[in-house]
Amino acid sequence: MRDWLRKQPLGGIKDIIAGYSSVSLLYDPVFIKKKYALTSTVFEFIKEKLEEAWQSSPAKPTANEGELIRIPVCYDGAFGTDLDHIAQTKGLSKEEIVQYHYERNYYIYMIGFLPGFSYMAEVNKKLLMPRKINPVTVASGSVGIAGSQTGIYPLQCPGGWQIIGRTPIKLFDSEATVPVKLTAGQWVQFYPISKEEYES
Repeated sequence: MRDWLRKQPLGGIKDIIAGYSSVSLLYDPVFIKKKYALTSTVFEFIKEKLEEAWQSSPAKPTANEGELIRIPVCYDGAFGTDLDHIAQTKGLSKEEIVQYHYERNYYIYMIGFLPGFSYMAEVNKKLLMPRKINPVTVASGSVGIAGSQTGIYPLQCPGGWQIIGRTPIKLFDSEATVPVKLTAGQWVQFYPISKEEYES
């Protein structure tokens, strides 16, 4: 729906924000009322556009839609602080966990929680893990799993996801023209790197 709305630009739309099961339109009602000389309310006009977007949009993203972003991840034990816990819980080796994580592409459903935090799905069923009961301090760039999702922490903060690795890529930069590197609708492909590659 967001992509359809972007392709049919409306004057007065300030932002379109996609979520897992929602889309938010931020708009200037005064501008829209004047520009389109509406006889109905601006709300009704926006509602009709949203219904048109709903009818014109596919139910699910397909793998050939959206940009593919490749992101390096070091799954070394120093960065994958929860690999041992996942291995013990799931009866898997660390190598299996890493392979199951990077062998598929993930769709970014939404950005939220922190600036640039990407909610991606869906992880291999063998990797399904609940959130931690008590949050811990998570380093910037940490890659985690919670339920069927995977995501990357763009900043150091408290977090409850199971951490399996870390990327050296900076995903949020407040000084950049576009501060957030990833966006909903893109696909992410992780690939493993060594600790030496991470540090360089």
